[in-house]
Amino acid sequence: MTTPAPAVERDPEGRGLRLVAVLLVLTVVSGLIDAVGYLGLGRVFTANMTGNVVVLGFAAAGAPGFSVPFTATSLACFLLGAVAGGRTAARFGRGSRRRWARLILATEAVLVGGSAAVAFAWPGTTGTRYALIALTAFAMGLRNATVRKLGVPDLTTTVLTMTLTALASESRLGDATGHRSPRRSASVLAMAGGACLGAWLVLHHGLGVPLLLAALASGVMAVLAAGRE
Repeated sequence: MTTPAPAVERDPEGRGLRLVAVLLVLTVVSGLIDAVGYLGLGRVFTANMTGNVVVLGFAAAGAPGFSVPFTATSLACFLLGAVAGGRTAARFGRGSRRRWARLILATEAVLVGGSAAVAFAWPGTTGTRYALIALTAFAMGLRNATVRKLGVPDLTTTVLTMTLTALASESRLGDATGHRSPRRSASVLAMAGGACLGAWLVLHHGLGVPLLLAALASGVMAVLAAGRE
């Protein structure tokens, strides 16, 4: 008799869309959200805190068009989200990366979806601006803390300074050691594409549509994310 081949045990962490692809989609989402913040909420970033610190300096100096309260709200809520992300990582980070990533992305989708609902229901009010800033900044803090703990190289989803530095310094014109250039280039293009799409949607359709699109993208990634790179 022929001995049956042993069943191959499938790794549940490998099911779904790999984290590299998920994080590239989330980079597009960051571009969408910062387009909403900067163009629609008084020149505030809610995903890119490097830019936000600079904007806060401009606002503190009295530069026209910038707001200390809006920017400070964004920074504070982002930090609160990062604290929540750190506590979540401490509780769930040692288990399934797939389950952990999906939990965070589902939470992000709910928060950004809530901001879209507020934008549609009460457009143009000061309270709406604060609500959108608070919800999206908290969501981005939560996500950034998680992405940092996941540790996928060159895919922070929000900050590109070091990615661009690596692209240039490790290129053939630099020390020629770059081996992740496609990933880095994709990250830059994803951010630029998300910002361009977000800007067009803000200018032509208001704030609710790009936020809704961002929430849907995060929600889809929550369903599809795998635990492996």
